[in-house]
Amino acid sequence: MSPPMRALATAILYLGSFLLLGYGARRLLAQWMEQHGEELGEVQAQAGESGRKGGSFLLGVWRK
Repeated sequence: MSPPMRALATAILYLGSFLLLGYGARRLLAQWMEQHGEELGEVQAQAGESGRKGGSFLLGVWRK
């Protein structure tokens, strides 16, 4: 296997596994919330204002 193809296969393996794991976790959480009759709005309301810091994302610190 040529080096570029090997690099592509490795990237697909790593990124694909993270995407698949994230999708599975999202589906599992959605199923659990549906079984317990919860909605995202209710969960956010329970967190209150302290749970909504807002504007915070991975690379957003340098902007402020």
